[in-house]
Amino acid sequence: MPRTALDTMCLPLFVPADRAERIPKAAAARPDAVIVDLEDAVAPAAKPGARSGLAAALGPARLGVPILVRVNAAGTAWHRDDLAACADLPLTAIMLPKAETAEEVSRAAAASGHPVIALVETARGLHAVAEFAGIAARLAFGSIDYAADIGAGHTREALLCARSMLVIAARAAGRPAPLDGVTVAIDDAEALADDCRHALSLGMTGKLLIHPRQIAPARRAFTPGPAELDWARSILAAVPHGGGAAKVNGTMVDAPVIRRAEQIVRRAEAGAR
Repeated sequence: MPRTALDTMCLPLFVPADRAERIPKAAAARPDAVIVDLEDAVAPAAKPGARSGLAAALGPARLGVPILVRVNAAGTAWHRDDLAACADLPLTAIMLPKAETAEEVSRAAAASGHPVIALVETARGLHAVAEFAGIAARLAFGSIDYAADIGAGHTREALLCARSMLVIAARAAGRPAPLDGVTVAIDDAEALADDCRHALSLGMTGKLLIHPRQIAPARRAFTPGPAELDWARSILAAVPHGGGAAKVNGTMVDAPVIRRAEQIVRRAEAGAR
């Protein structure tokens, strides 16, 4: 099955829906996608106006990157109108915050006419994620909301189980690896890069971003370094045609190691685009 833009998306960037002038600027920064946010970034009183302005902001636009819209959560006063508005927009997908049931994900996809990225932000959503991982086009982690929901600190230790469960659910459903939640430190490139490396070590292959300055350090963190890439290429070069085991630098290499090397090369190719 061909890989889609959603499968390979690594670094999407949020933009408030009520700041339409920022959308072209965000796209020009060359993230993997722009997520126009109708939810947390927009005050309740401004939501109807932001929604009605989407057609003008996105309809004639040729922005050169995939465009997504994060709608308001199921059960809110704005959810159905958000989905109806998205049905008329040229989107790659919508993002459903606080996804908790397969019914919510299916209904959002049907009503909007677009694939759904399910943003898991609650204990209920995490508990049910295996039920909707195969319905969603991709999973993402709303780590800050999740930590607040369970009354935990926003720490790696507290969030380790949740991140791992999302990775497992996505893999079991045959979906791309999840996108990790945001890093709120806009001007701390090393903290962002460290968060990206941590997410990658757990099996995630992307991260939600909140500022254009985060794109470059995050992309570097998700792209294999020269030593790692050289190792992967040496493995693949030594594998007999058609697969099988081989001895490389005194170490026996078989299918799982070969698969890991292929993943590293794919990440390098994605980072070079």
